[in-house]
Amino acid sequence: MDIKKLINEMTLEEKASLCSGKNLWATKEIERFGIPSITFANGPYGLSKRNCDSYAPVPATCFPTPTALAATWDINLAYSVGKAIGEECLAENVNILFGPAVNIQRSPLSGRNFQYFSEDPVLSGEMGAAFINGIQSEGIGACVKYYIGNNQESHRQNINNIIDEQTLNEIYLSNFERVIKKSNPFAVMVAYNKINGIPCTENDYLLIDILRNRWNFNGLVLSDLYAINSIINSLQAGLDLEFPNSLNNTKQIIEAVLSGTLDSSILDNAIEDILNTISKVIKPVKECECNIYDKEKHNDLAREVAEDSIVLLKNKRNLLPLKKIG
Repeated sequence: MDIKKLINEMTLEEKASLCSGKNLWATKEIERFGIPSITFANGPYGLSKRNCDSYAPVPATCFPTPTALAATWDINLAYSVGKAIGEECLAENVNILFGPAVNIQRSPLSGRNFQYFSEDPVLSGEMGAAFINGIQSEGIGACVKYYIGNNQESHRQNINNIIDEQTLNEIYLSNFERVIKKSNPFAVMVAYNKINGIPCTENDYLLIDILRNRWNFNGLVLSDLYAINSIINSLQAGLDLEFPNSLNNTKQIIEAVLSGTLDSSILDNAIEDILNTISKVIKPVKECECNIYDKEKHNDLAREVAEDSIVLLKNKRNLLPLKKIG
């Protein structure tokens, strides 16, 4: 795929359409250029692919949650779990997994703490990087989320997190930096919330100054579902792809380029990131359409994680090791 040539030949309407998903789980295709649609699926602790006909999830291994996995302090185990989930993605023709989530467990009341590894940025970053390396060893893209500060469920879509620069860098960015530099995920999902008054999806300091320039991330930057407030502001701030789909925002992109409000080079940069990502992930899936995985082996791995995640705070009355009965 000659991406530069494709971009030069695409119409403005085609470019604008690519900046929005086809539905909740896929990108749009452009048939005249042979640009395929790629499929996403949830998966912090196992593949969660939805059947489009019934919306029921396809069968997959349910691994212990990332919090349990992090309690093992075993990056090799995290890699193995990521690799196993990558194998299941191949079997189900999923191109990119929405995961892992490496946010800080900021509050015990957060509804997504089970998705996160830890309250510690170093542990979260190390486990997340190993997990991503495992997924991507199978040719499947990992989409690390939620960048950044998605630390509570209540008012998740509009809360403004006030975070000073030192705390931002030492806690909330540190885990993501470790993941980006140690595993180079194919994609980053941007959070709903605001940081110091600016939505993450429109925050050029977070998306350009830090993610792109400081950490040299060169992958796809996409929104959480329905997280876009202004598609023009988001594109200008460094976002590439809106999820899921929005015909209205596609029209806004076209109008903004024609009026000069949005520089066409910004749109071209977003399309280049999208096409680069598609070219990375589409080949392995096409080569492995009939791929199967060892379900029993994956169940054994899930059991191993569960066993190793058990943490004994105090061995009162010599509870461990457990004695066999009979």
